[in-house]
Amino acid sequence: MDKATLYQLKQLQKRLKEQTRAISKAPVKPPLSDEQLFLKAMQGVKPINRASQFEHPQIPASPWPKLQTPQLALPHEDVSDFWPWDELGATEQLLFAKPGLRLDALRKLKRGQYGIEAELDLHGESTESARQKVIVFLDRCMQRQQRCVRIIHGKGLSSRDGQPVLKLKLKNWLVQRAEVLAFAQAKPAQGADGAVLVLLKSGRSK
Repeated sequence: MDKATLYQLKQLQKRLKEQTRAISKAPVKPPLSDEQLFLKAMQGVKPINRASQFEHPQIPASPWPKLQTPQLALPHEDVSDFWPWDELGATEQLLFAKPGLRLDALRKLKRGQYGIEAELDLHGESTESARQKVIVFLDRCMQRQQRCVRIIHGKGLSSRDGQPVLKLKLKNWLVQRAEVLAFAQAKPAQGADGAVLVLLKSGRSK
């Protein structure tokens, strides 16, 4: 490199250093605030004339009452007390089997040969409370895949006329339930005429 070129490079380096020092000494402007930025962005914007706005008229209230949303039926409302089986003798045994059930299954139920997997006692219950408890009980038994259950309805000794009121009601309720395959009066050792054995549908192998 010749002397002339070297001299030019030194002069250029000197000017760059001077410019760098000048920039570092220059005052730094503070950043604009949010308000200043907003005003800067809104320069030249004209406000809307509120007098030109359209006022929507209020909708008058309807004189007709609003339709109420229909309420869903309670779980126990699908079991009616008004069923054709409205008579049952005090000494008549509870016995029922749906069409298609094997006779040996009904005989086995009558003999008390199925193991009882769950039990519901309705002593002291009113008709309405007993109906609700029976439906909840059957639903729970189906969820647990229980096959044979016992429902104690009592003999009606504490009723006004000494008749087993819940015995008749229970028969009507059970007949209306799709999961009930059969029911039969319990054997003496299992409650006799104060209880009924109920055979339910099950997904388990028989």
